[in-house]
Amino acid sequence: MTNPKKSIHGEWSSHWAFILAATGAAVGLGNVWKFPYIAGENGGGAFVLVYLLCVIIIGIPLLMAEILIGRRGRQNPAYSLRDLALESGHKPFWQWFGLGIILAGFLILTYYSVIAGWSAAYVFIAATGTFHGASATRITQIFSQLVTNPYKLLFWHTVIMLITVGVIAKGIEKGIENAVRFMFPIMILLLLMLVIYAATTGYFASGLTFLFKPDFRKLTSTGVLSALGHAFFTLSLATGSIMMYGAYLPKKASITKASIYIAIADTSIALIAGIAIFPIVFANGLQPSAGPGLIFQTLPIAFGHLPYGSFFAVLFFVMLLFAALTSAISLLEPTVAWLIETFHTTRARAAIIAGIIIWILGFLTIFSFNILSHVKPFGMTLFDNLDYLTANIMLPIGGLFIAFFAAWLISKNNVRDELQLSDRWLFKSWHFIMRYITPIAIVVIFLNFVGIIKLNSH
Repeated sequence: MTNPKKSIHGEWSSHWAFILAATGAAVGLGNVWKFPYIAGENGGGAFVLVYLLCVIIIGIPLLMAEILIGRRGRQNPAYSLRDLALESGHKPFWQWFGLGIILAGFLILTYYSVIAGWSAAYVFIAATGTFHGASATRITQIFSQLVTNPYKLLFWHTVIMLITVGVIAKGIEKGIENAVRFMFPIMILLLLMLVIYAATTGYFASGLTFLFKPDFRKLTSTGVLSALGHAFFTLSLATGSIMMYGAYLPKKASITKASIYIAIADTSIALIAGIAIFPIVFANGLQPSAGPGLIFQTLPIAFGHLPYGSFFAVLFFVMLLFAALTSAISLLEPTVAWLIETFHTTRARAAIIAGIIIWILGFLTIFSFNILSHVKPFGMTLFDNLDYLTANIMLPIGGLFIAFFAAWLISKNNVRDELQLSDRWLFKSWHFIMRYITPIAIVVIFLNFVGIIKLNSH
């Protein structure tokens, strides 16, 4: 067995292109609402400090592990795990765990594309001035009319998948890299414009206080666990995206530096989103709420009652759409790479095949909001079941196997060769964390999610 020096799919033009693409993969819908909200509800600055600690101890080391596996294997996650296992004298069955990681990202995209479609729909709804002066009841009706109409959801789901497939079909540099180079800077620019707008609402200080003022009385054991879980999920770990993008990383690029930059960028964007959102919410006397409710119901009310609200609502949902698209693109790539390497087909054909299957499976999520909303296996809608299966079970298990594989199966010499950590203390620290700390943390996250353990919130 020999490891290819370069992936057959191509390579990033530079390590900065990789950082941009990987950050785009990590930054998604959750960054815009989830991190700011849970930070504010769990002690503000106190939660942020714990979260940053979790990113440093858990997130960055695991991110480094995924990238090193991807770069050394230079193939899709399944074949990279298989070949690296053989290289280290182990059985090739590890490819099945790689397939599980690919499957997780594949399943996530079947519903993520539908939710991303909401963002696209709201760009046009906001552009027509529908939010202007609208009451809370009217905004709720607008959202309900969207999600209960399967034809509207199908249309926007189709739009998202067509864009995603189109980008992936063009390849690494001409497709993914060019798309991210275009969307990511615009997304950041729009986010900064929203921050400036938020500063004019008169509630900028209130938003900063909500997000950053340390209140250790609100930081419960449940909050600490939330920080740990979000540090794991926010970096798009165990979806196959980062490992696949790592396969295209030039050999001379530093995995450690790239991982740190990605973590800093991802966290910064989440914080900036909070700085932009909460002053706008507070300016209308509204309460921030978690989940899609904040984005698609609370914020439209706020935009509808602020000067130039319709214009900035359009900017916000364009920004949200770009964040969703960069993540959707990264979720499709591992499946497409696997199809190319397994069936020796063209990239365009693999992208179309994968896209069609995901598009069809997306019907399950679309219908779970309307004509199949009464179908509730295990007491949850079809969408909720998919979300629970992937986020709460498949991703933690995938992360656990990645940590085990990188720390216990790959030889230390090979790991050193990829990480290029000249300082022995840094390497030993990373190795110890991956062997003992990260697996324990992931097991705790998993047990909490499946309800086996529940920490006391007081």
